[in-house]
Amino acid sequence: MMEIKEARFIISNTDVKKCPAPNKPEYAFIGRSNVGKSSLINMLTNKKSLAKTSGKPGKTQVINHFIINEEWYLVDLPGYGYAKAPVTERKKWEKFIRKYILERENLYCLFVLIDSRHEPQAVDIEFMEWLGISEIPFAMVFTKIDKLKPEELDINLSIYEKKMQERWEKMPDFFVTSAETRQGKTELLDFIGRVNKQTNL
Repeated sequence: MMEIKEARFIISNTDVKKCPAPNKPEYAFIGRSNVGKSSLINMLTNKKSLAKTSGKPGKTQVINHFIINEEWYLVDLPGYGYAKAPVTERKKWEKFIRKYILERENLYCLFVLIDSRHEPQAVDIEFMEWLGISEIPFAMVFTKIDKLKPEELDINLSIYEKKMQERWEKMPDFFVTSAETRQGKTELLDFIGRVNKQTNL
C-alpha cells in the first residue's frame, strides 16, 4: 500500500507554462464546486489544511501543485459549474483549466469528483464526455458516501452506471470515498501507486 509521508505545496498559477517541469507523474482532482475536493485531498495526504476547505463554492481559483513523497504531483484544480463569481471570471477559469488538462503531458489521471448523494448531473456527464473525446485518462471519485445508507449508495451507483453506459461501453474506473471515515483512501492511493510503476518518468 502506498503511504503519503510528505506532502508539500509547490506553486499556484493559472498558466500551464508556469507549472513545475513535467518530469514526475501527475494526478489532478476536479469536480463541481462544493463536491468535497479539498476535504478529500486533505484526507489522502493526512494534512488538515493542505488544500483550503470552504463552505463557499468556488474557493479554489488557481492550479495548485503539491509534491508527494518527492515522487509525484497532486494537483488541486478549480471546480466547474456553480460558483459565486462573475461569468467573465468563470470563463477565465474554464479556459486555463482546459488548457492545463489538454497540454499537461505528465497528467496520468484526472480524478473527477462526484457527490454520491445526487443523481447524474448534466455538467458532470458533459465534462467526462469531453475528457473521453480529448483522450484524457480519468477516473470517477464518488464523495460523501458517509451521508448515505449502503443501500442508497448502491442505488445511486447503479443509476450512474446506467447513465454512463448510454454513451460509454463500460463504466470508467471509479472509487467510493468519504473524507469523514477515510473510506476509499487505500484504493485511491494504491491505484496511483500502480500507475506510477507503469510510467517512464
